[in-house]
Amino acid sequence: MTEQLRGKYFEEFVVGDTLTSPGRTITETDVMLFAGLSGDYNELHTNTEFSAGTPFGQRIAHGLLGLSIASGLVGRLGLIEGTAIAFTGLEWRFKAPVFIGDTIHVRAQVEKTRPMRALGGGLVILQITICNQRNETVQEGTWKVLMRARPGA
Repeated sequence: MTEQLRGKYFEEFVVGDTLTSPGRTITETDVMLFAGLSGDYNELHTNTEFSAGTPFGQRIAHGLLGLSIASGLVGRLGLIEGTAIAFTGLEWRFKAPVFIGDTIHVRAQVEKTRPMRALGGGLVILQITICNQRNETVQEGTWKVLMRARPGA
């Protein structure tokens, strides 16, 4: 009996399909834990007094924190759980700051698919957009993911 995995198999990705994740609020704890994990203690992220004098007027979340949380939000969509073979690359743009207290969500649209049978599946290129609670784009780009083929396909 073949195990049915939660994620989609390569053959199930249809160009143009779009899914929107649930939201997630960025907290003070997120920012400080990410600073500790990454070693990035830039005052723009960690110093209230310093960041008040910047064009942002307040602390902002690390750009890579937003990208990391987006990865988790895509996982919550059920697209890749158990069926992703490898994350093979990304092109990314940071468009606007993410502030502590912002609630972000992800829109993932299938942009392109390419069979790669020799690798056991195919490449799926996703257009990823991270939006805040006002539906403003804060980050965007493309992710390339090698996905498993459906057993017997």
